[in-house]
Amino acid sequence: MKKIMIFAPHPDDDILGCGGSIARHTAKGNQATTVFMTSGESGSLSIPCDELASIREDEARQASALLKVDETVFLRNPDGYLEFKRDNLVKLITLIRSKKPDTVYLPHINDANEDHRITNKLVLEACRRSAGPWFRECPGDPWDVRTILAYEVWTPIQEVSYFEDITAYIGEKLDALRLHASQLKEIRYDDAVLALNQYRGIMSGKGRYCECFQIIKAEL
Repeated sequence: MKKIMIFAPHPDDDILGCGGSIARHTAKGNQATTVFMTSGESGSLSIPCDELASIREDEARQASALLKVDETVFLRNPDGYLEFKRDNLVKLITLIRSKKPDTVYLPHINDANEDHRITNKLVLEACRRSAGPWFRECPGDPWDVRTILAYEVWTPIQEVSYFEDITAYIGEKLDALRLHASQLKEIRYDDAVLALNQYRGIMSGKGRYCECFQIIKAEL
């Protein structure tokens, strides 16, 4: 059994970016934890922020349960105003040392959304710091994450270094994504990601549907 951690800027980014890979991991008996940096409360012009935060967290729990994710963590940073700061680093270092993941998933650095780029920077720095014998304010022994993979959401990855065939799990991925009903009312993200994953599969020749990643770190 391996342990994986998925870091998502907003609820649904985890499903869009690597939902098929999550389903594949849990089907193999691997343990998964998803960390949501914000609750996505700015994702609607018609629903008040506090109400939408509760809705989106509930949607995320349901989607995670469908994919058999073991734990969901909500850090509740302000949506659209995520910051690279000490408090967030301490929380992430503490989580990584506590959960001891073998593999970490995070958004790629060139994503068009600023919260996604900040998540990338925070998680990479937290992985670096969690591995060293420093930062006593963060409980737990040092932990070195073996594999770090960056996924795509708003902006396709320009230089792909790894394709994952998710053909067997595309149905689960779409079912999980459609549980984020508050977001699909305005924009059909399910149609978009289905087309993206089909494009990745066709162009790579690795499968009918594929998710793609940048390998930031890998230990075989």
